[in-house]
Amino acid sequence: MKIRRAGAAIAAAATGALLFSACSSPAGNQDDEATPTETATEQVEADTPCKADLGEVTTADGNISYSVGEDEFLGYNSNTPETYSTYNSAVTERMIGSFIYFGTDGTICRDETYGTFEAVSEDPLQVKYTIADDAVWSDGTPISYADYLLEWAAQAITTDGAVTKDGTETPLFNHISGLTLGDYVPEGPKADSADAKEFQYDYERIYADWQLMVGGAFPAHVVAEQVGVSTDELVTAIQELDMSVLEPAAEFWNTGWLSPTPGELPDPALVPVSGPYTFKENGWVAGQSITLTANENYWGTPPATKELTFRFAAADTHVQALQNGDLDVIEPQATVDTIGQLEALGSSVTITTGQTLTWEHLDFNFKSGIFADSLPAREAFAYCVPRQKIVDDLIKPIDETAVVMNAREVFPFQTDKYDEVVSAAYDGRYDEADLDMAKQKFEEAGLEEGTEVRIGYSAPNPRRADEVAAIKASCDQVGFNVVDAGDPAFFDTVLPNADYEVALFAWAGSGQIASGQNIYATTGTQNYGGYSDEVVDEAWDTLASTVDESVHLEQTKVIEKQLWDTLFGIPLFAHPGVAAFSSDLQNVRDTAAQSGIVWNAEQWARAS
Repeated sequence: MKIRRAGAAIAAAATGALLFSACSSPAGNQDDEATPTETATEQVEADTPCKADLGEVTTADGNISYSVGEDEFLGYNSNTPETYSTYNSAVTERMIGSFIYFGTDGTICRDETYGTFEAVSEDPLQVKYTIADDAVWSDGTPISYADYLLEWAAQAITTDGAVTKDGTETPLFNHISGLTLGDYVPEGPKADSADAKEFQYDYERIYADWQLMVGGAFPAHVVAEQVGVSTDELVTAIQELDMSVLEPAAEFWNTGWLSPTPGELPDPALVPVSGPYTFKENGWVAGQSITLTANENYWGTPPATKELTFRFAAADTHVQALQNGDLDVIEPQATVDTIGQLEALGSSVTITTGQTLTWEHLDFNFKSGIFADSLPAREAFAYCVPRQKIVDDLIKPIDETAVVMNAREVFPFQTDKYDEVVSAAYDGRYDEADLDMAKQKFEEAGLEEGTEVRIGYSAPNPRRADEVAAIKASCDQVGFNVVDAGDPAFFDTVLPNADYEVALFAWAGSGQIASGQNIYATTGTQNYGGYSDEVVDEAWDTLASTVDESVHLEQTKVIEKQLWDTLFGIPLFAHPGVAAFSSDLQNVRDTAAQSGIVWNAEQWARAS
């Protein structure tokens, strides 16, 4: 699944969230050496992880095609739990502007074309935001305070018609981040008027990732029109918690920007954009692709190429599609076979490789089933999962430095911090399969021979199928009956409904400090398996409420140890990254961050 941390390139709206990762993963850092097949195509000379300054840009006619995977586009609003994935965000992040985006190494970059922000006070934390004077929606409506007040409301107001007190209430809006923003900024952003270009956030308490709290926003004027009020009246309704307006506004926010019928684009009047691209008329072919076209009313640097097409293509078809010219840029699953296939294409393609901030894991279902209330059952499974064999057989042939990953919030290539956290949290007991211990725990748990364990993942995915096969070969010897439950609808229905014993997917992140709270805390909206632990909850609250790096480190140790001791799940490995693109393209830069190689797609161009 491509699940990423919040604040991904351009549309950084989902505070403290991660995006799921499916079969592909972001490519490596720009500083990594390319393979010998790399050509002398004129690339951006960037001495920064942020987007390069290309100078004057004139949009060229033409089309560049890319695929993040086979999943169908789900809708303009990518900030619901059902739509927040790289499949969808890869498209919407080209259309929704933001104060921030992630650079190639996870650096938080600022888009000052869109606006600026600064902390005008550190204690108490107060942050002033200024939207660019010429920043407008594609229908000509200025981007303003009203849009950001609505964005706050979507993360603050409860179904009881109140502002959240502690983030545990039922949210009125179906936002991926739940009520997090309202929990930290209960009074909401302040401004002089609905159309103001400046507004200020006054934090009740510090949030570690405060720079990610405010990014992109959706058009308040559209929501107002849909519920029969003016934008000023919508602003007043939010400020006064008028549920006669807020309830229909939330209903539209939750459903009106989704696309339940594949191939049917929304009415253009409902989906104005604030980024360099917009929907192309009749550009969505169900099951095949969706095409964006340059936003003619974009005030910033125009896109280098007029059209950008996202093809819905399974990962195992990407190399052939690149060879055929059906795709121009790909991020195939990193396998030995894939590397060999790409190298065989010769100088016609450029290949990049490197480490990424994406990691594979197995998560238990705590809502129901054999693992929900039985630590010995979870231990039995953990002891029989052949983690080292999976890494040795499937990952090391691509990245010889790959290791079994023994943490969740730090990565093996972050050597000093990783080693310190792991030494404090985990003793290595599950590194290698130990079938004797697994059988002992199986018996202790009172499990019966042939106990079924469905491992769910997004299919088709050859590497994940191989992972499940390796687990089955080992764990069936203990008494489990491991079932490959790969399903194309995994992210749509299986994962949200917890219809599995074990879920296999990846989180794609960008190195934020507190984003994991949304996954492991009891009330986290991405805590799909229903895990709950008081020690973990308290540690996350402490970590998220300070900018003190020493506190972050110590609480990370507490969290990691408790997640191991209670067996939330089993981390496997950090993804190696592979990307490839047609060598006649310019300005394509890979990234370790969650946004993937498409992060700067508006800069992609064909050599003239």
